[in-house]
Amino acid sequence: MKQILFFLFVFLLSTSDLFAGDSLTFNLTNQYKKPVKNATVTINNIDYTSDKEGNCTISNTGEDSMNIISKGYDMMTIAFKDIGLDKQVIINKKFTWTDLLTPMFYILYGGIWLLLLIIFAETGLFVGFFFPGDSLLFVAGILSTSLVDSISLNTGNDFLNLMIIAGMCSVAGILGNTVGYMTGSKVGPAMYNWKDRFLFKQKYLHQAKEFYDKHGGGAIVFARFLPLVRTFAPIVAGIVGMDKKKFGFYNIVGCIAWVVSMLFIGHYLNAFTKQQFGLDLEAHLEIIVIAIVLVTTAPVLIKMFFGKKKKVDAPYTK
Repeated sequence: MKQILFFLFVFLLSTSDLFAGDSLTFNLTNQYKKPVKNATVTINNIDYTSDKEGNCTISNTGEDSMNIISKGYDMMTIAFKDIGLDKQVIINKKFTWTDLLTPMFYILYGGIWLLLLIIFAETGLFVGFFFPGDSLLFVAGILSTSLVDSISLNTGNDFLNLMIIAGMCSVAGILGNTVGYMTGSKVGPAMYNWKDRFLFKQKYLHQAKEFYDKHGGGAIVFARFLPLVRTFAPIVAGIVGMDKKKFGFYNIVGCIAWVVSMLFIGHYLNAFTKQQFGLDLEAHLEIIVIAIVLVTTAPVLIKMFFGKKKKVDAPYTK
């Protein structure tokens, strides 16, 4: 009897909190944690509209549920009892091609297995150059708990959860680079007999050979942190005949350094900003992605536009 009275008391307390003062204010966001503005909330034929921050205040009309409609979103009906004490309501955004540029899209709908496939493809296949590897790992660090939950490997410890994801992603990246290197090794000899064409110049091979001779294994490590470059670096290493053992060692070192740094920065930076400033980075991923792209591509752009171009005096023969 005491337990029944206790649960009844909790229910009444939560209900009174939701409709304190005969009104309820809640926040409406999509699955990417972006506010949904100008959404129409209908209760008993009375319409309310969410503001630019996704906030909406409704009156207590005695109804049990409300309908939410917004352009580009699935229509939603939600009962008031299903609104948590955080007063957060999530409405599903319909798919558009721009979602492919959102790192959280891959995490939410593909989980850790799609993450591993993308990391492998970005570093091992020609077609993987457009995948946002850095951003995906950063977001994976933020959503590490849900990722390990999806494969029933949650240890209850943030550090161990991150290490599990890091281990799996590192293996995928190492295998991807290895496939890229093997592909380059197979096609490399024939490429030295190719004639110059629109997307291929013999001088590119000679410059790549010079680059790897000059920077050695460091080129493989640094390439991991550069979009586009990390896709083609192992392929070019195979084409110019970089030593297998040297490539294998720096492949492992570079991949682990890349994966661990991106995951841990994403997770602990988000935890820090939440604690110190009440700022959830998940709600500002577009800015984070742009910042990551600018930082990682800056060295390539500077080299491309301001670096000195060296003329190749004699062709390299394999």
